[in-house]
Amino acid sequence: MFAGARFKLTAWYLLIIMFISVSFSVMIYQVLTSEVERLTRIQRLRIERRLNEGEFFPPDLHFQGTLPHSAFMDPELVAETKHRLLLVLFVVNGGILVASSGLGYILAGRTLKPIKDMVDEQNRFITDSSHELRTPLTSLKSAMEVSLREKNLTISGAKTLISESIEEVNKLQSLSDELLQLAQYQKPNGYAKFEMLSLSDLVKRAIRKITPVAKQKDIIIQNETQDIKFEGNKYGLSDLLVILLDNAVKYSPKKKSIKITSKKTNGSLAISVEDQGIGINEKDILHIFDRFFRADTARLKTEAPGYGLGLSIAKKIVDIHHGSISAKSKPREGSTFTVHLPLRQTVRLNKPPFFS
Repeated sequence: MFAGARFKLTAWYLLIIMFISVSFSVMIYQVLTSEVERLTRIQRLRIERRLNEGEFFPPDLHFQGTLPHSAFMDPELVAETKHRLLLVLFVVNGGILVASSGLGYILAGRTLKPIKDMVDEQNRFITDSSHELRTPLTSLKSAMEVSLREKNLTISGAKTLISESIEEVNKLQSLSDELLQLAQYQKPNGYAKFEMLSLSDLVKRAIRKITPVAKQKDIIIQNETQDIKFEGNKYGLSDLLVILLDNAVKYSPKKKSIKITSKKTNGSLAISVEDQGIGINEKDILHIFDRFFRADTARLKTEAPGYGLGLSIAKKIVDIHHGSISAKSKPREGSTFTVHLPLRQTVRLNKPPFFS
């Protein structure tokens, strides 16, 4: 699809460029030929004026009656000049056609690339979402079909079925919420409202949201951040910190600790979340920010549910803030996620944010 669109766009570029080029060539030809004819008329008038004033002419310019046209400019020279001018303009337009063909093809590719990336991203999103949604739906449907075929279904069995169905519905709800959140942050025309924020307030707000989950595993969250002022979107950054802390709690054994620290450098802010969890294999670190990716260690840890969307959402939030996110980890020793954000956002948009 995009290959054909690229050729069509290239053809339109060529049509526009050659129309402008040929139009200018016609104008140039008309102007220059008019100038040649004007110079011929001027030369004739000057000679006639000098003749009337009685000035001497060389023998080869003596005439009887009207001055011959050849006395001023050779007609063959004029015709040859016009011919050479046409030839030069033809060569120039040919060169423009060849150069613009290549450049137009490259430009068409660059123009269509963001659109192609967006379409590919949407297709991957739909494919991945369909795959992830199909699993709990299939499980829910199978359980219900088996129960319906059961002739001696008891009240206890029905309650068990309902309880299991509720669990699957909760998984579907969690997945749909994460999908909506991811779609919200990856809008191609999305924009964020940046304002001056306090890192201390953001971290405290995120810790309050995670504390109930951490208490269930007797995990202590150590807040060692500084009260640094910087520009950002408070809703997006709040989600970012919650995701990082939730992951740290989710993949940490009971009675461990999580430490969140900050560091201010020249024009940027670094926020680190360090845990003592199961860690990540080196081969998986390059992919942990991919959508629906779950490391092998995470898959084996069945008590930590998830769909591999959290870090993908975190990456989108960091990208919106023109920052970067990275991870360091060793299996069975823990992980450290570090976010680098600029203290000042270069892009200031007055439109309302797409997330609030």
